[in-house]
Amino acid sequence: MKTVKAGKIRELAATEFDKRAGEIREELFKLRFQHATGQLENPVRMRTLRRELARVLTVQQEQAVAAAKLAGKAG
Repeated sequence: MKTVKAGKIRELAATEFDKRAGEIREELFKLRFQHATGQLENPVRMRTLRRELARVLTVQQEQAVAAAKLAGKAG
């Protein structure tokens, strides 16, 4: 799986953020177990997934702040 850039993440629908974050967390969980048992073949994958999760959560937060600003101006 390739790294997903923030621009691609911004194209996701709001409901997709939670789904994608859950998928990443699940894969990280599995990789942590593989690492603990010495079966992890690609340790760089853990770092890549952590960064991708951070990107997803950052974009999600950016959009939440933008929506709150719009709601504040409208009201």
